[in-house]
Amino acid sequence: MQTPNTVPANTPNSRDEKRHWKMFLDFDSFFAHVEKQDDPKLWNTPVAVTPLKSHASGVIACCYQSKAMGVKRGMKRAEAQALCPDIVFRHARHDEYIYRHWAILEAIEKYIPIEKAWSVDEMSIDLKKMKLSEAVALVGKIKAELREQLGPIVTASFGIAQTGLLAKIAAEMNKPDGLVVLHPDDMPAKIAQLPLSDIPGVGNGMIVRLRRAGVTTTQELLNLSPKHVRKIWCSVEGERLSRALHGEHTERPDTKRSMFGHSRVLDRTWRSPAKANECLRILCTHAARRLRADQYFCTRMSVGLRTLQGERIGVQREFPAVRDDFALHRIADESFRALIRQGRVRSVGQVSIALMGIVHEDNIVGDLFSGPRDDTPQDRAVRAMDALNQKYAKVVLKIGAPAELPGGYDGVKIAFGRIPSKADIMGSSLDTERQR
Repeated sequence: MQTPNTVPANTPNSRDEKRHWKMFLDFDSFFAHVEKQDDPKLWNTPVAVTPLKSHASGVIACCYQSKAMGVKRGMKRAEAQALCPDIVFRHARHDEYIYRHWAILEAIEKYIPIEKAWSVDEMSIDLKKMKLSEAVALVGKIKAELREQLGPIVTASFGIAQTGLLAKIAAEMNKPDGLVVLHPDDMPAKIAQLPLSDIPGVGNGMIVRLRRAGVTTTQELLNLSPKHVRKIWCSVEGERLSRALHGEHTERPDTKRSMFGHSRVLDRTWRSPAKANECLRILCTHAARRLRADQYFCTRMSVGLRTLQGERIGVQREFPAVRDDFALHRIADESFRALIRQGRVRSVGQVSIALMGIVHEDNIVGDLFSGPRDDTPQDRAVRAMDALNQKYAKVVLKIGAPAELPGGYDGVKIAFGRIPSKADIMGSSLDTERQR
């Protein structure tokens, strides 16, 4: 493991004085390395993870051996196989990755609190004021703890810098299993030669906009004033990014939740309208459980489907605030039937559902005569059901859904920026298996 800009024994005290440091952890090819860790036969084998067992699915994660052969995320299985004939494909086990995420949090917090988990495999830590040598020693302790808890294959790369953005950039600079420190004495020259695409928040669309403004390199971006960058971004986010790149701490307001949703690409045995409707109900149950766990009601539902020919159709319904499975299943069924009639659909490739127009339970206004809005018999029933499931830490009661979807994973999928909770995965196939 190389550790650029760390603190050797002969480092002058001025470089090792106490400063306010940020740390960022980025796990290396997390999904693929969990699969390798769980099967020692794969330790020296290139591995890729796909969302479905189908040969038509694409790669969502791949290990470093696969990457060395040219395999990339988003690549079709056939293309990956052509580049790397020895590659082994594994079907994604999202629940298992979530369980490992919780184990990671527990391991790290033996030494220091986590400031924020950005995803299942990315975390930031506020080191507050400490010597750089102490921060580097802390990384060594955390790496050892992670190896003890997760095994030798699941590794993380670390970055240390004055801002969270710079720490995230540093964590990407020496993968896998690396550590990079971006010391303020070496900045911004240390990142000036990085491609613009290596700067978090600079996507393909923003690179096009920067080029129009005459900015083609990171050095040129660093030369701009924060106000100039804000003008290019047409947003305060540009100014925040510019200041963070120059070592200034910036505050970003927390985002507010706007919906609870799930989607599912259907196994070939579940593509009839009847089976697709059943799948939609299962997804509705997962979304409703999350809605209630966060103490929300919803007032709108969006239901969508994609046919095997690629046509996408959808419908939105508005209704008085509800959160119980009985009402939401009924609305989902009605919406789905309307879509099937509208498109004369015979075979469904994908279904999706989103519960929107969410209102916190504290803001629900009751009816003058019938009492609180959330005190219906159906709502009392699902709250009692949730309480029992919470008490036994598994789903012992649910409404009208099979144990799991045949042909694959039925639990919550991991989306970037959202960490599934225990309520999210309760009742999934892996959770059921773990409870036996």
